[in-house]
Amino acid sequence: MPWGWGVGAGVLLLGLVGALVLTVTAGSLTGDFSRHIRWYAVSWVLFAAAVWAVREVPGRWAVFLLVAGAVFVPATGLLAPPTTSTDSYRYVWDGRVQAAGISPYAHAPGDPALAPLRDPWLFPRGTACHHPYRYPVHDPEGCTRINRPAVHTVYPPLAEAYFLVVHLLSPDASRHKALQAGGALLAVGTSLALLAALRGRGRDPVTAACWAWCPAVPLEAVNNAHVDVLGVLLTVLALGVVTRGRGALLGAAIAVKFVPALAVPGALSGLLAGGVPLRRRVRDAAAVLVPAALVVALAYLPYALTSGASVLGYLSGYLDEEGYASSGGTRYALLRLLLPDAAAPAAALAVLAVTALLVLRRADPDRPWQGALVVTGVAFLAFTPGYPWYALLVVALVALDGRWEWLGVPLAGAAAYLGIQQDVGTVAYALAAIAVVTGAVVRRSRS
Repeated sequence: MPWGWGVGAGVLLLGLVGALVLTVTAGSLTGDFSRHIRWYAVSWVLFAAAVWAVREVPGRWAVFLLVAGAVFVPATGLLAPPTTSTDSYRYVWDGRVQAAGISPYAHAPGDPALAPLRDPWLFPRGTACHHPYRYPVHDPEGCTRINRPAVHTVYPPLAEAYFLVVHLLSPDASRHKALQAGGALLAVGTSLALLAALRGRGRDPVTAACWAWCPAVPLEAVNNAHVDVLGVLLTVLALGVVTRGRGALLGAAIAVKFVPALAVPGALSGLLAGGVPLRRRVRDAAAVLVPAALVVALAYLPYALTSGASVLGYLSGYLDEEGYASSGGTRYALLRLLLPDAAAPAAALAVLAVTALLVLRRADPDRPWQGALVVTGVAFLAFTPGYPWYALLVVALVALDGRWEWLGVPLAGAAAYLGIQQDVGTVAYALAAIAVVTGAVVRRSRS
């Protein structure tokens, strides 16, 4: 009976909230990952069961459960300091530096020139430095919570603008809490944008639960406060809510974090389909690409005027460090199972290019999020990044499109990041790829 499904979905949602509370309070930055991993795995199981159950709940009650979960699930991320990432400490620092009238691209955090801006929280001294997540600076008795303190910031300009706004709006000594609160608001805003997009197009709003209840959202967007959630919200607005202004919103998303650039082919779905006049192709491409490029350029301009070439920060060094410029590390894990290591980077780019071309030729222009999901998901399977917060975009695109099988991608990213052994990530990405192929075959057979 429908009420039985409603009760069941509500109980599962409560269980999910409880498991997430235990996940974020496990204290993994102290080195105890086992309890965190255990409860995070339980959260994903409860999430899958809750999403399955809520599909059978009548519309009005389903939306009520969805909205309730969209508030309480992200709120669990507010219950503890960052659990598995130190990135938010850099965010706090970059906001503080900008408030002092200094470009965040001009100096690395460890630069003595910025010493007057340091405080005991971000730059502890003495015995407080005896911690696995403290990093050395030019001070024999001091250290910092900020990772990579010897390099310039890697974040794009609208991310930096967000850090500044949060700093200016935050009470004194709010530390990481203001960024977590901002992440929670953005996560809830993304859920509301998904609901508006789905209902506005006459589709089942329940698929928004794939984002609103996903365990990756409270952990990565709220608890770890990753700025990726702002780029996700802008991408959802661009692909699902608006038509005019799509290019500008995508440009803004790219100027927050570069990952949303993978959604651009989706915004141009069907551009190269047969029978489309050349003039229309040029017009449609320009309507997206020109505003996007202008927004990115204008966002960089004030920082470029003050920081010059250093405005690109640690980007090239970061790509080298993470193994994208070579075949080392854990990047290209699936391709390296089939090809020589040296061929993997070129093969990944080729796979991504072919996928984008197919989307431009065959994808439905009325469902731009579908092409964006395919390109973004394939990129993750080809490059196998080890940071799960990058895949928040995949979670939101799944919520727009309803293809649940792609949720294996963010789960694989979490396995690669938290896995004790290197092969864990490879196995997880392989299982994610199998799930995607299986889902495509099942959907094709049904149609």
